[in-house]
Amino acid sequence: MTKIRITKEFKFETAHALKGYDGLCKHIHGHSYGLLVTVIGEPIEDQKSPKLGMVMDFGDLKKIVKQEIVDQMDHALVLNSASAQAQTILGKDEMFNRVLLVDYQPTSENMLVDFAERLKSKLPASIQLHSMLLRETVTSYAEWFAADQN
Repeated sequence: MTKIRITKEFKFETAHALKGYDGLCKHIHGHSYGLLVTVIGEPIEDQKSPKLGMVMDFGDLKKIVKQEIVDQMDHALVLNSASAQAQTILGKDEMFNRVLLVDYQPTSENMLVDFAERLKSKLPASIQLHSMLLRETVTSYAEWFAADQN
């Protein structure tokens, strides 16, 4: 059977700061992220299935990515939990209700690794995560490919 890749695009606004960085990104700042998620599988051949001919319903993929990534990241501040200030701002007031402390430096590269782990277990058994592209700015992005993983 033929393998087909399908891609769904997502947008979210997130702020972050890079602990110990030697440039401006050590300060809290935000990005309008663009995330492309590509999955691979075989189109459904079951003539009785309402999803006949689809690898996966785009709506189903959207629901998974939205729940696992977009709803958590959108309008949140992401900080490395090892940052001395990270723990002190949690729950200070309404402004700091959407602070995500992660156990990694919140770069686009590391965010993609995190996103891949979140998504892989949520996809149907017949579907595999193929790749992701996370656009941080108009001219800068990081990519993750399943084929590159050990």
